[in-house]
Amino acid sequence: MKQIIDFVVIDKQTFQRAALLKLKSSTPLPEIRGGQFANVRVDGCDKAYLRRPISIHDVDYQNNTIDLLIQEKHEGTKTLCALSVGANVNIVLPLGNGFTMPEKDDNVLLIGGGIGIAPLLYFAKTIQSNISCRDAIHRISFLLGGRTDSDLMLLDRFRSVGDVFITTNDGSLGEKGFVTDHSLWNTMKINKIYACGPMPMMKAVAKVAREKGIWCEVSLENQMACGIGACLCCVENTKEGNLCVCKEGPVFNIERLLW
Repeated sequence: MKQIIDFVVIDKQTFQRAALLKLKSSTPLPEIRGGQFANVRVDGCDKAYLRRPISIHDVDYQNNTIDLLIQEKHEGTKTLCALSVGANVNIVLPLGNGFTMPEKDDNVLLIGGGIGIAPLLYFAKTIQSNISCRDAIHRISFLLGGRTDSDLMLLDRFRSVGDVFITTNDGSLGEKGFVTDHSLWNTMKINKIYACGPMPMMKAVAKVAREKGIWCEVSLENQMACGIGACLCCVENTKEGNLCVCKEGPVFNIERLLW
């Protein structure tokens, strides 16, 4: 059940046009599923009237902390990225529907492009901590892509959870090309794909998944406003009609989408 919680920034790591904020609550956190998001109030910015939807990158229930990986896009996210340690942040969470847990004996591939890597880490950790999955999942693998090596962040975090494969458009790190060009597609047995990133990347991944007959979910990043399905800002035209991504998603099985 979603809650409105006041957090304090207790740690911050900066990247090129992005920031990782560790936020601590004085109250216990609600249950959060991998792939759900938070709606963050932007204080101190007269150009950002609405909260900003941010994927939940990591959760620590013991210490009541969440990590948010935020990319600078417009004034609202720029303001959030500029927050200093000690700043107060008001957040509504968790929102939306998360990824579907894999089944016994699944080989899982989590694909992230750019800032789309954000929700994949916590989801992978929830797979590992799930009693029914922990000893049954053959392998958790990440396929992370960017335009260049500077677009790829927090690789050590992902390597601590699973195998990491990388592509860059310019070949500066990993294999050259897009995530759909990586050689693992020809060598790895994959039962389930989970993807988040730019729309062209996710559509390309969905195309490969369909061609190979692989079950696949994607996390859409449609522009959102209210975060609860009231404003109809984030509507996606699906096989079931127009659906609000913030409420019915952000995670969708590709078979529900008109791609």
